[in-house]
Amino acid sequence: MDLRQLAYFVAVADAKSFTRAAVALNLVQSTLSHQIALLEADVGQRLLTRTGRGAVPTEAGAALLLHARAMLNSARKAREELRDLHLNPAGRLAVGLPSQVALSMASPMVSTMRERLPRAIVSISEGISLHLRELLIEGRLDVALLYDPPPSPQLAYRTLTREAFLLVGPAGAPPLPRRVSLAALAGYPMLLPGRGNAIRSQVDSVLAPRGVQLNIVAEAGVVLTLLKLVGDGLGYTAAPASMLMHDGNRLRLQTARIGPPAIRNRLVLATPKARPETRLLKEFLQVVQDLYPPEGVQEAAPRARTGDASSRPVTIKPSSRHRKRGPT
Repeated sequence: MDLRQLAYFVAVADAKSFTRAAVALNLVQSTLSHQIALLEADVGQRLLTRTGRGAVPTEAGAALLLHARAMLNSARKAREELRDLHLNPAGRLAVGLPSQVALSMASPMVSTMRERLPRAIVSISEGISLHLRELLIEGRLDVALLYDPPPSPQLAYRTLTREAFLLVGPAGAPPLPRRVSLAALAGYPMLLPGRGNAIRSQVDSVLAPRGVQLNIVAEAGVVLTLLKLVGDGLGYTAAPASMLMHDGNRLRLQTARIGPPAIRNRLVLATPKARPETRLLKEFLQVVQDLYPPEGVQEAAPRARTGDASSRPVTIKPSSRHRKRGPT
């Protein structure tokens, strides 16, 4: 099969449109259609169906799409391995990061990679861990940092850090105790991500077996949105201490330890087992390991409590009309 034709086919399938794919490939649409027709003649199957809204793969096209991605990925890796013969290899490394990790760690990752391999390009995709894991398995990412991913025979995991969750409340609410039991969490109006999010999964995995049912008043998929809602006095959330940092400053919110037992997350570095490690990937793995030195489980002590003058956090002022009082 012609790799160029396969690349054109994948581009149309991803764009769901000949027109959009032609623009992205900088081709005349008639040229693109001709190349797809040659590919269909080669395999003896209709691969794409034109619709009023674009183009979608046929059953044969969907089957070929998986092979085409793998073949193009293998060809790309072969080219990159040849580039590794140079002292300063070029290439693109597709990296997946959860949004909160990208907010705090993308800059040092990119800057360090530019110092070590100035011709390399780090292409960052953000999303929830479950989606990034799927992209990694599909071959669309070379490496990803994931929170608490389920096991996969196709992926290798290296634990970077583990961190205990804290109960996080508004600064203007009644002071939280230093520690809150799992059962007591049911008395707080909670703001959490929706099901499928790694934070929600960890919370549910600890509370559900113990019969603790939370009073969830709202859901949001982005941690900063949850913390803004907490700061506005709309409820409480559960999150690791590292997620309370924004632009190098700690948000002014109350915190209390949860448990025992504690609710902990696990941040892992995930790579495909079947894919050889290129020079670019090896350098990036080392950069990540340097940014996350082995420290064991992180038991973050509550800080920035109401009235703690020793800290200089960013203040998210709760709206007076939205202030909620914690359980009595």
